[in-house]
Amino acid sequence: MNPPMEFTVKNQKPAMLSRRAFNRSLLAGAGTLAVGLPATAWAEDEIEMEHDVTETVKHNLSSFSSKTWQPYFDNLRNGAILVDTTSRALHYWSSDESLYKLYPTSVPVSEELTRRGRTSIVQKVVGPEWRPTPAMKRRNPEWPDYVGPGEDNPLGTHAMYLGWQYYRIHGTNDTRKIGRRSSNGCIGLYNEHIAELFELAKVGTQVLLI
Repeated sequence: MNPPMEFTVKNQKPAMLSRRAFNRSLLAGAGTLAVGLPATAWAEDEIEMEHDVTETVKHNLSSFSSKTWQPYFDNLRNGAILVDTTSRALHYWSSDESLYKLYPTSVPVSEELTRRGRTSIVQKVVGPEWRPTPAMKRRNPEWPDYVGPGEDNPLGTHAMYLGWQYYRIHGTNDTRKIGRRSSNGCIGLYNEHIAELFELAKVGTQVLLI
């Protein structure tokens, strides 16, 4: 079975400048929001960013290769998810080994924010709410304290909470993030991919980040 390897970068233009500014700040991990720029400046910046993401994903194609589960897990009980932060890919195996999926991801923006090791899925949420962690709020005090479900939510349409506090595998409404070091610690997927994985993985699925 061929894994889904959909690398098209979609042009998803926010309807409001405030949303674009907020998503841009989330993407860059910046300490300030870039507001008040003229529309032409945003358009030029988006074109450059989209080109950069496309080149990043093209460059990353060489790293996208299928893996076998045996080097990483003792068994496939409850299924298994492997996140490779180097190749920026997520691998999923079903418990009966009949299904294997490979998805491109976003990964943490720095080593300081990257956590590796073994955990599991402890909760699954459709239409997740988002609140910045205390550390994120210290770095970005201008960020909102709460964002409800919807198109402005940094967690996208679905989120799977891991056994580590504040860590999730989730979707993103900012498709420019995929294939990049762009998150504050979580692993992001295209919304259509997280929706598919959400149906496949269950609470208790083992997760390994390398």
